[in-house]
Amino acid sequence: MRFNTRWALAVTAPLLACAALSACTTLEGETYAAADFAGVRKIDAHVHVNVADDAFLDQAAADNFEILSINVDYPAFPSISDQAEVAHHYAEANPERFHYATTFSMQGFGQAGWADRTNALIDAEVRRGALAVKVWKNIGMVERDAEGHLIFIDDAGFDPVFSRLADTGVPLIAHQGEPYNCWLPLDQMTTRNDRLYFSAHPEYHMYLHPEMPSYQDLMARRDAMAARNPNLQVVGAHMASLEWNVDEAAKFLDAHPNAVIELAARMAQIQYQSVRDHRKVRDFFVKYQDRILYGTDLTLNPGEDTQAFRQSAHQVWSSDWTYLATADTQRVEDIDADAKGLALPRSVIDKIYYANARREFFSRPSR
Repeated sequence: MRFNTRWALAVTAPLLACAALSACTTLEGETYAAADFAGVRKIDAHVHVNVADDAFLDQAAADNFEILSINVDYPAFPSISDQAEVAHHYAEANPERFHYATTFSMQGFGQAGWADRTNALIDAEVRRGALAVKVWKNIGMVERDAEGHLIFIDDAGFDPVFSRLADTGVPLIAHQGEPYNCWLPLDQMTTRNDRLYFSAHPEYHMYLHPEMPSYQDLMARRDAMAARNPNLQVVGAHMASLEWNVDEAAKFLDAHPNAVIELAARMAQIQYQSVRDHRKVRDFFVKYQDRILYGTDLTLNPGEDTQAFRQSAHQVWSSDWTYLATADTQRVEDIDADAKGLALPRSVIDKIYYANARREFFSRPSR
């Protein structure tokens, strides 16, 4: 793997500073309070704005957020073209606050011309402002080739697309697999929302479907893709599907200098761990402060109650801030426990909430 100087500089600079000081303020600096929430500039690097309604951006402005809206090939969402239309509208109307990632269809994968058409689509979206490209868990769990075999993310058919992204400096946001809970019996799942969802949707509960790929196989395929594309910026969505164990997330980051992770929709799994070993989870965030992006997976779809959405978005953003930035304790119903905040130093919070996303999505290296 080619040495990645971005991470070398990001990691060694704080360490050198610590060596020169008797107390390392980078690691144990001043923290924010709950009251600082609205005053700090922030980016939510994983949301879905699927309707041309200003409610999302209005709440983002009220809470001092920029947002990265991620288009995705998901059947419960509007079509890819409809998502793109909304993204184009807001990218033009409010480019200071709204940003977006594009995606592509798997239709025709493996056939002549698919990669060229996909690259042309991505190039066109990048010209209109797209900052990244999203691949979803349908790759590895749904999409099949002409022989009926599942298509995995390390399939050679993706090579021309991923090479093009690497050459142009466009990040790949990769969501492979489900939460680890999906492969566990209901009574072993760590969060209430997963237990409720998979009990209501047994067709998606992989523990009941041994004929489908294992969790370990999906992670290995994703890791193989990241390793064979060392110049591709990989953003591991949802804690890179390693939300269940910060040690595993650390191994992923150590093995792949071209990768970062984001936190969307996995805060409860992180809190589950910190309730049991607070120091370990806090140390993970401090050590990998340059490799973690804040995200929520907040979604506004057509027909939703926009006032209720705004209240929910504010609650999620405020709760996450309390957990990451302060030492305050709050009740987390999904894990049936009180979770003490990590009280990360201001310098770490500023990276996770803003600087890392700016670097990943707005600073394309020259090729």
